[in-house]
Amino acid sequence: MSPTTLPPPPEHGHVTFLGAGPGDPGLLTLRAVEALANADVLVAEHEVLGVVRRHARQGVAEVPTETDSAGSSALSAPGTGTPQLTVVDGTSATVGAPAVRDAAHLVMEAARGGRRVVRAVSGDPGLDAYAAEEMLACVAAGVPFEVVPGVAAAVGVPAYAGVPLRDAHGADVRFVDARTASDRCWTEVGASDGTVVVSTTLDSVGATAGELVSAGRKPDTPLTVTVAGTTTRQRTWTATLGTIAQTLKQAKVLPSPEGGRPVIAVVGERCAPAQRDRLSWFESKPMFGWKVLVPRTREQAASLSDQLRSYGAVPHEVPTIAVEPPRTPQQMERAVKGLVTGRYEWIAFTSVNAVKAVREKFEEYGLDARAFAGIKVAAVGDQTAKALIAFGVKPDLVPSGEQSAAGLLDDWPPYDSVFDPIDRVFLPRADIATETLVAGLIDLGWEVDDVTAYRTVRASPPPAETREAIKGGGFDAVLFTSSSTVRNLVGIAGKPHNVTVIACIGPATAKTAEEHGLRVDVMAPEPSVHKLAEALADFGTRRRLAALEAGDPVTRPSERRPGARRRRSTT
Repeated sequence: MSPTTLPPPPEHGHVTFLGAGPGDPGLLTLRAVEALANADVLVAEHEVLGVVRRHARQGVAEVPTETDSAGSSALSAPGTGTPQLTVVDGTSATVGAPAVRDAAHLVMEAARGGRRVVRAVSGDPGLDAYAAEEMLACVAAGVPFEVVPGVAAAVGVPAYAGVPLRDAHGADVRFVDARTASDRCWTEVGASDGTVVVSTTLDSVGATAGELVSAGRKPDTPLTVTVAGTTTRQRTWTATLGTIAQTLKQAKVLPSPEGGRPVIAVVGERCAPAQRDRLSWFESKPMFGWKVLVPRTREQAASLSDQLRSYGAVPHEVPTIAVEPPRTPQQMERAVKGLVTGRYEWIAFTSVNAVKAVREKFEEYGLDARAFAGIKVAAVGDQTAKALIAFGVKPDLVPSGEQSAAGLLDDWPPYDSVFDPIDRVFLPRADIATETLVAGLIDLGWEVDDVTAYRTVRASPPPAETREAIKGGGFDAVLFTSSSTVRNLVGIAGKPHNVTVIACIGPATAKTAEEHGLRVDVMAPEPSVHKLAEALADFGTRRRLAALEAGDPVTRPSERRPGARRRRSTT
């Protein structure tokens, strides 16, 4: 019998045209996330790459492409040329610009060989100027495709600006792209008394308002103008058709190098200032637009940064410590071997780094989570427990109260010679760990192997730009989660500026901050990073309300001049 010959891969793959929404990564649909996770190749416009790339496969290579028939790499103006594209290729490590300038041709090339291609566009594919042409190219080439709708900017941005487009009376809603609108289009929307949603640019808002007035709209018709909608850079101005140009001028946004930024303008009675003030849910978040320094690694800060984003902040992680292997690995090697041979009744993890250190040592020996069979596992808190679960280990003990060594000891059972066949605990920790847990376990009758699993050293200084922002008042707040983060941050980057709000996790950390000449504005009511973030959000809320009650504009701390020092808040 002749050997079986496998059929060659199909000549063409599959293309998903995917709407990435108006800017907020949280507006991606579940179907979009699924398509991105299964993509072999991602073709995306530059402005949406940051939104979609986090959901693509890891280890991808980015391949920039040429953007127009002249070979220019500049971003084309809206409605002209072809868009600036980037290819993220999950099947090849080759980096280089393919000899393709046409977007449709690029998608076809990416789909060859049976690969799954995601073509991501801003907003919704149905409103994209190029997606329809690329879909037709797929049809002509026999490449199957699908469309995953996204939230269109003309709908999503007004929602984030607190401007509902319709009410119970069902007023007419018109959508206009001012960059391509004809005289007939302006005449039609001018004759209507419904809501008009206009896509335009910041430097063209005045001209757009003039077009609507010339077409018949009253100059006192309310409107809102929103730039960077659905992102933490969002800013909205409320005025009328007759006053918007002056409003923007007074706000010093025109003329501006950024005048060509796209904006969404909404015209109609729904934009009345009194109503928008009540419905502006996004820009009124406690720390909207605040740039918050989190002196932790990205892995450590993941859930904290997510919490800060929910308050409208922009977290910026700056590691203050680096983790290195122990100087003498023999102690760790003996402990791991003892773990496998039954030397221990318990293993206690006091940090995510401890989990990582043990996991790496397991992989070095060819072991996996099955080596924990028959051993009780403790985790000092939720983040450490999550790291264990990701390793395939469900901890038997997580503190029910305070997530600390003391909280772990509160729930730890005393040694019982009847029920515990082994009296020894394996404690893999940092070289600078405190003795609280060891002493507490010994008091409970346990023998403890306190093993240095990793060393913590001061991290390298952050980039010069970050250091200047720290010292020059570029950050609105900084969260200090331990005394060492205070010392290390000041050591590697300098002392935060006086305008920066200083938030500390507890009295000891606050004392260290004050010893370094820092004014402490916020202190957590209990030693928890999440309670610390809540306390900072409460501070932001009180600050915002005080400004509104005084009739002052709501500004970020970095936007004010240094003034009198405030008293420390403990709520």
